[in-house]
Amino acid sequence: MKFAILTFFFVLPIAFAKLEIGFYAPTCPTAEEIVHQVVQRNFKSQKFITGALLRMHFHDCFVRGCDASILIDPTQGNKSEKDAPANKSVRGYELIDEIKTALEKECPSTVSCADIITLATRDAVAMAGGPRYSVLTGRRDGLVSNPSEVNLPSPGSTVPEALKSFVEKNMTLSEMITLLGAHTVGSSHCSFIQMRLSVLPIDPVLRAKLVQICGSAKDHTVFLDQNTSFVFDNEFYNQILLKKGVLFIDQQLALDPSSSGLVSALAQNDADFQQSFADAIIKMGSIDVLVGKDGEIRKNCRVFNSDS
Repeated sequence: MKFAILTFFFVLPIAFAKLEIGFYAPTCPTAEEIVHQVVQRNFKSQKFITGALLRMHFHDCFVRGCDASILIDPTQGNKSEKDAPANKSVRGYELIDEIKTALEKECPSTVSCADIITLATRDAVAMAGGPRYSVLTGRRDGLVSNPSEVNLPSPGSTVPEALKSFVEKNMTLSEMITLLGAHTVGSSHCSFIQMRLSVLPIDPVLRAKLVQICGSAKDHTVFLDQNTSFVFDNEFYNQILLKKGVLFIDQQLALDPSSSGLVSALAQNDADFQQSFADAIIKMGSIDVLVGKDGEIRKNCRVFNSDS
C-alpha cells in the first residue's frame, strides 16, 4: 500500500473565520493526537473505516451542516437521521464512540462530536494513502436530528441531479466530481446497484461478477473500486473510464460531457486528485457549521445533553 502524506496550508476565507486550525490547543492540546491514535489502532484491523468515515462525514454535512446530527440514536417516539433509508447502512459509529470516550476522559465536555467526525475522517484518509490535510476545528454539535430532512443524492442519480444537491450546499461541479472520488475506498450494497446491471455501457467481466455476488437474497456489499479497494488513490477514475463504474452515478461521471473531461484529467494525475480532494473536503467540512455558543458539546455523541 502506498502512502502519500501531503500537508496543505490555507489562508482562511471569511466563511471559515470562526473555525480555526488548532482550535483545541489551549483547552485540550492532545485532542488531535488522541483521535489519531484511536483511528490508527482501528485502521490496522479494519481498513474499511476510511470509506465508512468518509460516507458518514458526507451524510452528516449534507443534512443541517456538519453538526454530528447523524450520530443521534433514535428513541421510542423520537426518530433520528439514523432512521432515514439513506443512512441505514452508514457504519463507523462505534469508532466515534471510542474516540469520544477517550476525549471525555482527557478533556470533559470540550471536543465536539462534529469535530471528531471531521478529524477522524482526515486521519483515516491519510492512513489509506491519501492526503493529510490541515483540519479547521471549532464546530459545535447540533440539537436536531430529523429523518425527514435527509435528502441526499442517490446512487441512481444523473450528474445534473446529483449536482443540484451539491450546488445547494455551495459546492461546484468540479468539487462534486472530486469528492465522489472518495468511492475509491467505498463500498455499496447490492440493493443500490441492481439498476446498474441493466444500464449500458458496463464492462462484461464486471457485470458477470456483480451478477454472481448479487444473485442471492442476501444484500451483499461490493467494492466501488475493484482494483485498489482500500487505497485512497485516483484509480476510481481509471475504472469508470473503462466502464467499470459499480454505481450508476459513478459511471455517469465518465459519460456526461460536463464531467468526463475532469474525470480523464484526474485519472491521469494522482497528485492533482489528492490536492483537489483536500481542498474540496475542507470546504465541505465547513458547510453550515455551528460555532460560538450555538448548539452544544455533547457528552455522549449518541444523545443530546439533558440540559440542552
